Amino acid sequence: MSSRELVVFGTASQAPTRYRNHNGYLLRWDGMGLLFDPGEGTQRQMVLAGVGAHDVHHICVSHFHGDHCLGLPGVVQRLSLDRVPHPVYAHYPATGAEFFRRLRYAAEFHETADLRERPVDGDGTVASGAFGVLEARRLDHRIDSFGYRLVEPDGRRMLPDRLADLGISGPDVGRLQRAGELTVAERRVTLAEVSAPRPGQRFAFVLDTRLCDAVFALADGADLLVIESTFLERDAALATEYGHLTAAQAARVAAESGVRTLVLTHFSQRYRDPAEFHDEAAAHFHGHIFVAADLTRIPFPPRLGSSGA
Repeated sequence: MSSRELVVFGTASQAPTRYRNHNGYLLRWDGMGLLFDPGEGTQRQMVLAGVGAHDVHHICVSHFHGDHCLGLPGVVQRLSLDRVPHPVYAHYPATGAEFFRRLRYAAEFHETADLRERPVDGDGTVASGAFGVLEARRLDHRIDSFGYRLVEPDGRRMLPDRLADLGISGPDVGRLQRAGELTVAERRVTLAEVSAPRPGQRFAFVLDTRLCDAVFALADGADLLVIESTFLERDAALATEYGHLTAAQAARVAAESGVRTLVLTHFSQRYRDPAEFHDEAAAHFHGHIFVAADLTRIPFPPRLGSSGA
């Protein structure tokens, strides 16, 4: 199983269809899982996708329209039912705190999980750790809505041939990484001599918004961008009216922001052929494009400069 991938639970917008559940997405990021916008039916979709409650470490809600949050009661209660041992952090617009409280305690249950609420009241960092930095930015929708962005810190990639030339191996490699230098046979070796820069990877999640500066800020340099494309360009006026994007707009964002892999989702039930979204986006963006489908897994792109990149 990939250590970094996107698991898609649902891709519908306002109303589910026979083939598309309400929203729900899990980002696997090494040993951590971030659950985004758990719409109605997410708990069941998790079961079908082979994802357990133990896989969830952060819950990120963009806004409190039902297709993005009505799955919260089941997910929250499942955390306790399965006795998840680690803290789970919930991020959501602070103005929707009352909605979150109602959803969290929508029915009687024995609460054992350690669910820690972290309301978002503005742009900035909402969580940080060894995984990197999780940021939020306010979007332009009909109610308060936030997009999220995960940024891994830059690091360094060790060069095996250079290490071998200098006789560095085993535990000495770790010592060199921690200290930044190592003395080998009376020679001082620095980390820079045996490694190369390794840019951190970036993930962005942008749902339910009109075009605005925050969309581009979130998408900037993303290796994987999940972005709504509720409408096709022929219905651009509806997109603007209801606070959404078209597939063409999403693709232009990806192209202008240096995105590597584009994931389109949140499709209006008015459209029957998913290929239309791909074709419209491909006219503007020439990277990898996924038209998201329920219960699929999208691999995170390999690091730039690595095999297969």
